[in-house]
Amino acid sequence: MPAVSSRGRGRRTISEPNMVPFIDVMLVLLIIFMVTAPLISPSMIDLPSIGKAAKQPDVVIQIILGKNDALEMKVKENTTAVTLASLAEQVQQAQKKSSAGAEGSNSAVVISADKSVKYESVVKVMDTLQRAGIARVGLSVQLVN
Repeated sequence: MPAVSSRGRGRRTISEPNMVPFIDVMLVLLIIFMVTAPLISPSMIDLPSIGKAAKQPDVVIQIILGKNDALEMKVKENTTAVTLASLAEQVQQAQKKSSAGAEGSNSAVVISADKSVKYESVVKVMDTLQRAGIARVGLSVQLVN
């Protein structure tokens, strides 16, 4: 039943919500969570370890993307200029040379790009390599201390 105020000339009903039951319920819930939180045991997550990682590559072929979208391919200490059209073919040739006489190709391709290069250019290079069937393609980053 709403409370009635008899101030002034007429009678008015006070239509303010009663907050006391709401506060009581919230305090009870707070106490319940505070009591049960320490009893919950954390779940275990099975993370991969270093021992399960793939074998390190024998040869790393580095694709360098310069400021003007100029492409260079670096194998060991040899650097050659390449075009986007011939990139996949030259990388495959470099992989064959690196695995001559060995069983299977264990070489990785790393794309290094200048930070002012558009992301679209980096994705085009990566897409070109992956469409050619080159399996291990990654991005190079520089750590900032």
